[in-house]
Amino acid sequence: MTSSPPSPPSASAPPGTGYRHELYPYRGRDEFVQGAMSFIQDALDGGEAVVVAVPQDKASLLRSRIRDDEAVRYVDTSAVAHHPGRHIGAWQEWIKEHAAKGQPVRGIGESPWETVRSRAEAEELHYHEWLLNKAFAQGPAWWLLCPYDIAHDRAALQKMARCHPEMREEGRTVPCPDYDPKAPYAFTALTDPCEPYEEYAYASGDLAALRDKITVRAEQHGLAGARLRELRLAATEVATNSIRHGGGQGMLRTWHEDNRLVCEFHDTGHITDPLAGRTRPDPAQSGGRGLWLVHQLCDLVEIRSTPEKGTTVRLHTDLPR
Repeated sequence: MTSSPPSPPSASAPPGTGYRHELYPYRGRDEFVQGAMSFIQDALDGGEAVVVAVPQDKASLLRSRIRDDEAVRYVDTSAVAHHPGRHIGAWQEWIKEHAAKGQPVRGIGESPWETVRSRAEAEELHYHEWLLNKAFAQGPAWWLLCPYDIAHDRAALQKMARCHPEMREEGRTVPCPDYDPKAPYAFTALTDPCEPYEEYAYASGDLAALRDKITVRAEQHGLAGARLRELRLAATEVATNSIRHGGGQGMLRTWHEDNRLVCEFHDTGHITDPLAGRTRPDPAQSGGRGLWLVHQLCDLVEIRSTPEKGTTVRLHTDLPR
């Protein structure tokens, strides 16, 4: 897989006819700017708007060449950058304004690969790239370019290629040979819990005791105040789902890893929708807000669910340094 300074992309589908998801492997900041500016200029020439959601240092490079206006909007990604479960909801909000006007829109979205804080976060960012295809398959037509610096990890680049139908190669937009539209939205298996960990079996009537168990463990690591209250609320939501939909009971495990407190919940239920909790709930709907709330309250959420093994949900909360 190679990349060279790009030229304006050759569209494999006309703008406005569906969701397009393109990978742009690049080398270094100069090539990032060249490819991004080519993409932006091509959009402006076609009367399309552009939403730019990239790390602040990359945004500054682009702003020095083209500033915010009605057609080009730079969004602040600081609240969602290291929270993969919030990305799809953010994109829904960012493009909503343009979609409501009937204006064709493109996006440039780069995850903060240079500052990823853990393996778990990296895996969730890769899984998010898969889920974008599902989240926007039936939504408004738009085109998302995903820059990826190949200096990070060649193996990771292969993962990115498998979930992008198109890619920028040698200055052209071409079908990605590694993409399989029939492949499942595959996630990486969770790592083993870190030793030592504590376990607590819970069922109906045990929520107060479960919150107390988590509080004791959290306070041992200096977690208190609002952050502890948010973790307790998120834990209540997940445990309640176990009791209601996961066989009436579950198992809690807690441990310390990467300066985070991890609370893992396991039950025998199965979550059939891989987007559960990742898209903003409709205000008119009844229920279905629990996992969305959990993603907003925790620093990282991992969900793994299969009919054979049941459901495991891990809540990561940053600890005071």
